[in-house]
Amino acid sequence: MKKPYLITSLLLCVFVLLSIHTTSAQNKSTTSADHKNWDVLLKKHVDNNGFVNYNDFLNDQEQLSSYLKDLSLNVPDDSWSVEEQLAYYINLYNAATIDLILKNYPIKSIKEIKTPWKISNIKMGENYYSLGDIEHKILREMKEPRIHFAINCASISCPKLLNKAFIASKMEEQLERVTKDFINGNKNDISISNPKISKIFKWYKKDFLKKGEQDLISYINKYSNVKIDANTKVVFKEYNWYLNEQI
Repeated sequence: MKKPYLITSLLLCVFVLLSIHTTSAQNKSTTSADHKNWDVLLKKHVDNNGFVNYNDFLNDQEQLSSYLKDLSLNVPDDSWSVEEQLAYYINLYNAATIDLILKNYPIKSIKEIKTPWKISNIKMGENYYSLGDIEHKILREMKEPRIHFAINCASISCPKLLNKAFIASKMEEQLERVTKDFINGNKNDISISNPKISKIFKWYKKDFLKKGEQDLISYINKYSNVKIDANTKVVFKEYNWYLNEQI
């Protein structure tokens, strides 16, 4: 009787161990979010210059809401890598901005919406956040100044909305691309001795100086094709808040 009992006991132990392993794997938090549906929407409604076909996007509001709901159920925690968190919050900010525009469309500017960056309508877990919360209390606290060229405020003078989702595996490449595109694009007039630059550099100046940079010119010169003279005084361009809408 001892051998059958021993075999039964061993089998029971194996079963218990397998059950614990399976349960642990099931309960372990997902360490990334799926941004494929957002990527599809961006490719469908945003052109290569970052302009949005909001009128057509209205037809896909349900898909956008579904994506935002998926994000709300899969909130980053300490197990997520920095790249995964950046992808999550950048995509969330951009998707929530589009959602806000669509819910108030047609409009000519996001500023037609009362306090657009203070509306706490973005759900993450059991809590609600505003666009301002995500930008200032989460993304800026990650000490990555290039986020300012990745998030889009639905306006002409904003960095263009990338027509593909940000993903963790390509985060460095994507951040470098949007930074170079913005600095060398038409949102700035870079010259050696008479540069006119975006007010983004004025509003968030301290963010660009956090990684050892002495001044804005030093930061910009890391990415600009034309190098600004170190002793030159920069001028900030007027900001165009008209909607980044395809014409």
